[in-house]
Amino acid sequence: MADRPYLFYELTNAICATCFQKVEAKIVIEGERVFMHKFCPTHGRERVLISTDAAFYRQQRQFLKPGQLVRQFNTPIRYGCPYDCGICPDHEQHGCLTIVEITDHCNLTCPICYADSGPHRPTHRSLEQVEFMLDCVVRNEGEPDIVQISGGEPTLHPAFFGILDAARRRPIKHLMINTNGIRIAQDEAFAERLAGYMPGFEVYLQFDSLRPAALCDLRGLDLRAVRERALERLDRLKVSTTLVVTLKKGVNDDEIGDIIAFALQHPCVRGVTFQPVQAAGRTEHFDPARDRLTLGEVRQQLLRQVPWLRPQDVLPVPCHPDCLAMAYALKLGGDIIPLTGLIDPQMLLAGEGNNTIAYEHQAAFREQLFRTFSTGHSPDGQALSLKQLLCCLPLVNVPASLSYENVFRILIVQFMDAHNLDIRSVKRSCVHIVHPDGRIIPFDTFNLFYRDDREAQLVALRQRVAAPAAPLPEATRH
Repeated sequence: MADRPYLFYELTNAICATCFQKVEAKIVIEGERVFMHKFCPTHGRERVLISTDAAFYRQQRQFLKPGQLVRQFNTPIRYGCPYDCGICPDHEQHGCLTIVEITDHCNLTCPICYADSGPHRPTHRSLEQVEFMLDCVVRNEGEPDIVQISGGEPTLHPAFFGILDAARRRPIKHLMINTNGIRIAQDEAFAERLAGYMPGFEVYLQFDSLRPAALCDLRGLDLRAVRERALERLDRLKVSTTLVVTLKKGVNDDEIGDIIAFALQHPCVRGVTFQPVQAAGRTEHFDPARDRLTLGEVRQQLLRQVPWLRPQDVLPVPCHPDCLAMAYALKLGGDIIPLTGLIDPQMLLAGEGNNTIAYEHQAAFREQLFRTFSTGHSPDGQALSLKQLLCCLPLVNVPASLSYENVFRILIVQFMDAHNLDIRSVKRSCVHIVHPDGRIIPFDTFNLFYRDDREAQLVALRQRVAAPAAPLPEATRH
């Protein structure tokens, strides 16, 4: 008998990338690559690249912790995931980071924008509407870890600082703005006023490339001078900043090491977040089996391009290991010391064949590790958590003066789209977004089903889910 050309690894549910109908899918391993195979009765078969690193894909399955529930669910279970987002009681994870979009307006028309923002969309949410959305985050989270004010371009909102003040009046641990940096670069008084929200405040600065051609491909403009001027001001004002890099295969994925080296030269930069393009909004057609840039491949590129990182330094994030990977480093006197690899791998993973956490009996250490490797951290929280974790380990000299200025974090975030949506995985999503009506929705499904008028298209899908199944032919009923 002939063998299959792959190893069948697991079964899950997905959606057809054409009609968004829920379909069964199997995850298979072919050599070092991992694929999703799915079949839609109407649109046929689809083969999607999931990872280029089968060993790391297996490791991701081992980094799981129990989910943490929100304080209040917002929608009932009626049609099943992903058609009940809101958050429904079937969702496994609270929001480590919750996004509040305050405007559809933007001063750029980025070719890769998942929200289709731009000058052609002048709509701003009112201050009252934004306060309602913030209250919904607090309702679900109690004391939200991180709230990110986003858009469009949020700095264009006429009540921008009123919105920041409203967020400050609520029990939000860390406040962040997601910006292209143009307003910061052009308006010094604006940048100085931003600095007044420190500490517990961070700029999530769009920073995709050091090359003009790549920036034009991704953003439509050469924004190098804008970004450099913005960073110069943020450095001088000591405003905590994360550079966020949208990666596109063959465009800027060869710049990962250069961007990290650039970031390390700026005192205000606490880390870099790399996000492969999500095929939602303004994205061109691509072959999902060939052209995808996956989390596994970004990690491989990271290890190839950054000489001081080793494989044990870049680990899955336990709250959502399918879509998040993280590395920590220490900046000391010009030296960069990777921290993650100081943890003995045998303390992380079991070798007994059950793929559970080996140090399960070491409850305090386990909880400290999970708390450290979380996306829900402010720069101050990162430093404190790392110091506590390293103090638990033998033969690690932890600087007494360790602060957020010494900590550098690298995060890989992969958002799922219609091609690679894995319903098993999306239930663990910890990056959420607030719908204007108050529902809190995973970022992945929001862009597919719930943004703008897309939810109207769900009606037909929900009706098909709710419809009674057709009776089987007499001969097949047994």
